[in-house]
Amino acid sequence: MTEKKITDNHSAENLISEFVETLSHDQIPESALNVARQIILAVSGTAVAGAGEDGCRPLYEMLKEQGGKPEATVMVYGDKLPAPGVAMLNGFMCRALDFCDAMAPGLHMGSSLIPSALAAAEIMGGCSGKAFITAVVVGAEIGARFNLTEQTYDGFDPTGVAGVFASTAVAARILGLTQEQITNSLALAFNRCGGSFQSNVDGSLAVRLIQGWVAAAGLECAVLAKLGFTGPANYIDGIYGYLHLFAKDVINSTDLTEKLGERYLLENTVFKKYPSCGLTQGITELALNLVTEHNLEPDHIESVEVILPPYAYRLVGHEFEMGRNVRVNAQFSVQFCAANAIVRRSSNLSHFSEESVRSPELQPIIEKIKIKSDPDLNFRSHTAVDFSVLTIDGKKYTSQLDVAPGFPGNPLTDNDHISHFSQCMDYAQIPLHPNQAELLFKNIMSIENVEDIRLMLDTLKARGNCS
Repeated sequence: MTEKKITDNHSAENLISEFVETLSHDQIPESALNVARQIILAVSGTAVAGAGEDGCRPLYEMLKEQGGKPEATVMVYGDKLPAPGVAMLNGFMCRALDFCDAMAPGLHMGSSLIPSALAAAEIMGGCSGKAFITAVVVGAEIGARFNLTEQTYDGFDPTGVAGVFASTAVAARILGLTQEQITNSLALAFNRCGGSFQSNVDGSLAVRLIQGWVAAAGLECAVLAKLGFTGPANYIDGIYGYLHLFAKDVINSTDLTEKLGERYLLENTVFKKYPSCGLTQGITELALNLVTEHNLEPDHIESVEVILPPYAYRLVGHEFEMGRNVRVNAQFSVQFCAANAIVRRSSNLSHFSEESVRSPELQPIIEKIKIKSDPDLNFRSHTAVDFSVLTIDGKKYTSQLDVAPGFPGNPLTDNDHISHFSQCMDYAQIPLHPNQAELLFKNIMSIENVEDIRLMLDTLKARGNCS
């Protein structure tokens, strides 16, 4: 196979780097800008809500003890620490509740993208809100372009694979890299791709760490490229490039760059209605609707059946077990999410606390829920679900859903996004002052008017509440 030369100005590598360097705010459609605002809002909310969750304080204390140059601000806690560590910690916190944005088949971009962008902005001594949201669009679009399918990922965590390109691109844009440096930064990022969905299946804190590592890696790759470090010039199309190693040669480079700057794939971003894995959104919605419509009481239910596409079944269809991290176990369990909706008739952040997950009231229903896999559901949608309930008096209620709430084709309303943010603020163990939360929301919704994005960071500090 003949290697493509880097002098090819129309190579995928060059087209992508040119997009990262040159896209201007006035070229971006309002629909894409609105998605970027929603990403920033979702990530800011989940950072505040997640800052007190398992692993956050130990990671914070470890990085604080290590010390170093005070370059960037830790969300909520407020300390200034070295930028890569801050990006990692902020990414970890943003993903701690799994209530952030996502993209099928499992890519979580915002929770790495925004921490990387904020750290880069502080390194640069500030960044206007208009420049910041432009960079967020750039990063999110690059991540969406590198996103693959269930089949090609084949167990790789999409966040660890495609997400690192997003966090690198946003940092490269804010740090003002040249086109050649951008190519090198993304080529270095290619060498950081990794992570397994086994972390999710086993309910481990590695899910959150992968998110943090991706944020830190993106920032580091951009900084290294700016210092002159090089990566493989043909990281996309090379004989051992991205298309071969991760995309398994089933797509080509034009698939990554088709209508780049004209059609925005970031508009496929998913925003969660419920605080659990994206593949549990559909069953939660169906269960809530069915028990409400028919006023079904848990003790009147004989059995429950849930049918999922194979990919969803492998990730969230296993028997529910309380492992070492019960919130993660619950978030990635259809059995738990269905039982929670049936018994509690809602699904909110408090339901996934350790105390709530361990509550004995759910166990009788969990034991009655059987999960099956059916490849025919693949023809309907990535999030298709069939749901049926048999009562003790022999009545059977069935429902089905193709597109889960928050997914393309079934978007959340503006009120849903506001409710999401408010729920995060109300749940936070290390809360913001109400005035801060209100100002944070206003700044995000009118981010183009923010003079310096560091002003937004000021509203993300929980003053005096972190000791």
